[in-house]
Amino acid sequence: MLNKKASIYLLVLLWVLPAAALADDDAEKYAKAVDNFRHAGQAGGYFNHCYGYAVFPRIAKGGAGIGGATGPGRVYLVERAAGTAKHVGNTRMTQGSFGFQLGGKIYSMIIFFEDERAFKDFSSGNFGFGAEASAVAVTAGASAQATTEGGASAGASMGRKEATAFKPNYSKGMATFTIETGGLMYEATLKGMKFGYDPI
Repeated sequence: MLNKKASIYLLVLLWVLPAAALADDDAEKYAKAVDNFRHAGQAGGYFNHCYGYAVFPRIAKGGAGIGGATGPGRVYLVERAAGTAKHVGNTRMTQGSFGFQLGGKIYSMIIFFEDERAFKDFSSGNFGFGAEASAVAVTAGASAQATTEGGASAGASMGRKEATAFKPNYSKGMATFTIETGGLMYEATLKGMKFGYDPI
């Protein structure tokens, strides 16, 4: 078990490493994560409306005593004319926690960008979520999701008619969704998350 000083050093090291060094080159893993979110209720509708997105297939969170979370990701911009999304950069998420923790979680996360301004905010290389930020926990392929505020709403993999009527709900230009490994719902805390960014 790491002592307090060693844990802090590890978190700082993860933050200063370039995003490219932590990037995961497994394209299949990213494709699978994106597909999971496409079929995860409300999250699926955002793909038809967003400017771009950052996806993190595997974020590890936990520790005993001082803990934290970290995980590599990729950033994509949507090319409407081509009907594709282009990989434009690599990112990493780090989150320190100094409260008591025991055990851990593995989850996936996606952040949708409403417009170019939101993408530029995220890709500044020094972006972080504030205390008011929240994520929607979704179950991959299931029919309901719960928000971090405790509400619940019906949802499923959207058909064409439903996708047309879909109205995205962004907060400060971004919308965030999480899925626990295995497709279960997981409500991640966004407060304290920091993101690095390296264009490719």
